[in-house]
Amino acid sequence: MQEPTLLLLTALADQPRHGYAIAREVEAISGGRVKLRTGTLYGALERLLQQRMIEVHSEEVVDSRLRRTYTLTSSGRTALAAEVERIAATAREAARRLGVIGEAATS
Repeated sequence: MQEPTLLLLTALADQPRHGYAIAREVEAISGGRVKLRTGTLYGALERLLQQRMIEVHSEEVVDSRLRRTYTLTSSGRTALAAEVERIAATAREAARRLGVIGEAATS
């Protein structure tokens, strides 16, 4: 899973959000390292909609513009959980190889 996808799914894991809120949440999650441009954000949301990893939660008109709120689907939640486990397993192995786990246990 590419990092922008991981960040988008993570941003939607705890509650539905509209596009601007997703972009702000991604920036917060990444510590300011990732700032999604509008075209990139909406392109990724469209792709995730097509893959059925997210769905439109609600739509409303705000200042004469349609605002969509997105939420994770069950398959999106499953994919995110699998990616979290994959990353955690890799981090555990990296820590083991660096001797970080052994040092923490003996300190």
